[in-house]
Amino acid sequence: MHDVRVVRERPAELREAMRRRGELGTLASQLDRCEELERERRLLIQAAEEREAARNAASQEVARRKKAGEDVAELIATGRALGEEIARLKTELAETEASLTRILMEVPNVTLPEVPEGGEENNVVERQWGDPRPSQGVKPHWEIASTLGLVDLERGAKISGSGFAVYRGAGARLMRALMNFFIDSHVAEHGYEEVWPPLLVTRATMTGTGQLPKFEHDAYRIADDDLFLIPTAEVPVTNLYRGEILDGASLPMAFVAYTPCFRREAGSAGKDTRGIQRMHQFDKVELVRYSAADDSVNELAVLLGHAEKMLERLGLPYRVKLLAAGDTGFSSAKTYDLEAWAPGVGAWLEVSSVSLFTDFQARRANIRYRPAKGEKPRFVHTLNGSGLAFPRTLACILEHYQQADGSVIVPEVLRKYAGTDRIA
Repeated sequence: MHDVRVVRERPAELREAMRRRGELGTLASQLDRCEELERERRLLIQAAEEREAARNAASQEVARRKKAGEDVAELIATGRALGEEIARLKTELAETEASLTRILMEVPNVTLPEVPEGGEENNVVERQWGDPRPSQGVKPHWEIASTLGLVDLERGAKISGSGFAVYRGAGARLMRALMNFFIDSHVAEHGYEEVWPPLLVTRATMTGTGQLPKFEHDAYRIADDDLFLIPTAEVPVTNLYRGEILDGASLPMAFVAYTPCFRREAGSAGKDTRGIQRMHQFDKVELVRYSAADDSVNELAVLLGHAEKMLERLGLPYRVKLLAAGDTGFSSAKTYDLEAWAPGVGAWLEVSSVSLFTDFQARRANIRYRPAKGEKPRFVHTLNGSGLAFPRTLACILEHYQQADGSVIVPEVLRKYAGTDRIA
């Protein structure tokens, strides 16, 4: 969420940021209303303070007159009327602040200056690693997965509907291998603390990371309990310290978590729907970092490097793409996508999205740190990234490592977890 001071002091900057995202036309009236509400808020605060001062003065005069034996009935009535007026003003102030907050909750973050403006056509591929395998003669992952009995989409659909899969035999073993490899690497080599969070979270938790209120229609909700199935481990892990003040010396903090993820909108765009590219339920290892405000850009590079290392160790060619402002997520200030090459479908598949949120999420969740003893608390900067998402990583493995005889070579780093070097 944005600091209300931005609305008051730098409204033009906020409008320019929304223009760069391509959302100014949609948000212009809401931003106008924000400025109007902020003016009302300040006038109400001033009016309440003036009346409180007047009531205090009246109270002091009552005490003086009583001591002098003078009549105080009129002053008492004045004080009572002022009290009623103060209560009315504070009610109006609370309503005004609530209205302002409701609007600001649906205004996306300001992207960093180096983020290109415009939509996905302005995304920038910054670098590439590895040699993409030619697509000729390579089967798409859904064909080889079916032949080898790794993924059962038909029975997944029978059990739960479209957008769900059953991983079987060596396919299930490969999913577990990816989980263990990613978790072990990030804990032992990159210094993350492992977390095993709940899969159901409260409305406050979803609001803290920006999923609510704007994207409630994309979430799976348990109506009777008003709980939500998590769309990513980012949600519970980022909220670990919601409402707390951290010691600045403890930063940066780094967490890694494996969870299933649940997304109602998967496949709704009508693209990448074949195989396991877009699913309503999928598995992912997520990386979350808390950073001091001055260090967060460097922390983004660190986080991106940790996700890249997983692809390199798997031997999967990939590219790093900086997203333009209009393609950057609602809460993010800067996002890189990591796309691995899938020769069977002839496409680069996103297997990780690595983002810096500046203080946008921390304001919503009220996560602060004290830089040093006696200093005023500041909002942390939050970051997260997939390290990595399983289905598309598995799809790239099946396509990149498939052999002419129909078998699939298991990447060396997964063999101790998978218990084999080849799936046939």
